[in-house]
Parts: sequence; structure tokens; C-alpha cells
Amino acid sequence: MNRKHHLVGLSAAFGIGMLVAVQSRINGELGGLLGDGIPAALISFGTGLFVLLLITAAVPGVRRGLANVWRQIRTPMRGYGGLRWWQCLGGVAGAFLVATQSITVSVIGVAVFLVAGVAGQAISSLVVDRLGFGPAGPQPLTALRIVGAAIALVAVGLAVSEQLSHPDGLLLAILPALGGVGTAVQQAINGRVARTASTDAYGAVAAGVVNFLVGFLALLLVFAADLAFRGAPKHLPSEPWLYFGGMCGVIFISAAAAVVRVVGVFVLGLGTIAGQLIASLFIDIFVPVTDEPITAPVVAGTLLALLAVVVAAVPNLRRA
Repeated sequence: MNRKHHLVGLSAAFGIGMLVAVQSRINGELGGLLGDGIPAALISFGTGLFVLLLITAAVPGVRRGLANVWRQIRTPMRGYGGLRWWQCLGGVAGAFLVATQSITVSVIGVAVFLVAGVAGQAISSLVVDRLGFGPAGPQPLTALRIVGAAIALVAVGLAVSEQLSHPDGLLLAILPALGGVGTAVQQAINGRVARTASTDAYGAVAAGVVNFLVGFLALLLVFAADLAFRGAPKHLPSEPWLYFGGMCGVIFISAAAAVVRVVGVFVLGLGTIAGQLIASLFIDIFVPVTDEPITAPVVAGTLLALLAVVVAAVPNLRRA
């Protein structure tokens, strides 16, 4: 894999992180208006799955990729390259993250959600890469990777330092932290599904279909229980932009399934972290949800996160 591919993959990781931040804002707002995060998450996954099913019906390459995945699950090859049924369950982690966005963002805010999720993702991605869950196989636990993870945690902590002084609702931060752990696992196994489906772009879309189908079914079961215990949510809001969270998910899940094969789980995770910080900064500047001004720690944290990605990506670029 040459250096150009690594740079393109890293740039894509930034874009994925920006979409994650946008989706968090959309799903958090939708969950707050519905008064229940579970139906908001179900709507997000349902709209994404609908779009992917339309693409599958129209594109033969995606259907062939899904058929390859099904054949591999039924008769898995032995050794590292095989695909097991449990490696198609990345959508469960995605469903948990989206539900967490919808449940917690309106209570603890985007900043605390971000720092908790990043902490879980940064640590988990190191372990996931080391154990070889991703399509690139086991990755060494180098000093630069550890330093990159540490810088990323410091960067996000710095960016939200002024907001962490308010303890209300911080217990809910456990949920996005667990969501961040699941995100690293999800990216790794979705990358394996994409590689099994096809080596071209169709494989990434096929992995997205599997991810959204599994996540939607999981959320449907949770929603049925939620409906029985809590009753129906509030009326659906009329603002169209609140229903684009699923489309954001379609793009970044499929893109991540392709990019992880190039840069690995850990660098993909750090790239998305930096992208989330940058997107959050632009959202706060151009479409703020509060009247509070952009502070120096937010800007400094964003720049520090970019440094973390560079540090972690150096070994990959040297080997390219």
C-alpha cells in the first residue's frame, strides 16, 4: 500500500469524523423532541437501511458482495481470513452508539458525549488493532501509537475542559464511553465484512447493508420493549433535517469499512476523533446551539487532536 493511499485514507477518516459529529447533533435533537432516544435511533437506522436497500436493488455489484458474505458465513474458510457469523454483528455496536446519541446528548451535551466516546474509542482501538480484529491483521503496539492515543485523550479533555466542571448528568457519560469501545470493534469487523464481500467499493456498501440490517433489527426489539414499558413517543417533528441522521450513517459506515483496510482501526479512530472536533468547532461557530463563544481551549484541543493523528500515522507513512 503506497503513501498516497494512506494519505487518502487518513483524509477520509477526517471526513467520517465530521459526519459522526453532524449525526450526533441531529439524533440528539430528534431524541430530545421525541422525548425518547430509542425511537430516534430506530428512525435513524431505518432511514439508512431504506437507502441502502434501494442501492442494493439497483446495483448488481452490491448484491454479489452480499452473496459472497452469505456463502462465507455458511462455509467459513479456516484460518485468519475466514468470516464467522458473529463478525457480522457490528451493527449492534452501531445501534448502541446511535441510541446513546439520542438518549444522552440532550442531557449531557455534545462536549461531554464526545470526550467520553473518544476515551472509549482511543483505548479500545489500540486493543482491537493489537488483537487483529480488523482486516489488516494484528498491528504492533508501538510507542508512537500509545503517545498518539494519550495526546488524543488530552486534546479532547482540553477541548471540553470548561464544560466538565458541571457534574449534572455526568453519570450518563458511561454510555457514550461504552459506545466508543463498541465503535472500534464495529469498524474492525465491518472492514472484514467489506473485504469478504468484494475488494472494490461495492464491498464497503455491502458491509453497510449488513451493519444497518443487524442494527435495525436490534433496535426494533429494544423499541418493542420500550413501547411496552414507556408508551408511545411524542409526535414526530416536522423539520426535514432531523431525519438525515441515517443518511450520515450510511456514508460514514460504508466509508469506514473501506478506509479501515488502508489505515487500520487505530489511525481511523484518531482521524475520526479529529474530524469530530473540527466539525463540532465549525458547528459552534456557524450554527451554535447556545450563545456561548468559542473558547481558546476548544481551538487548542482541536489542534492537539490533529497532532495526535499525525503522530499515530507516522509509522504507516514510513512503511508505505
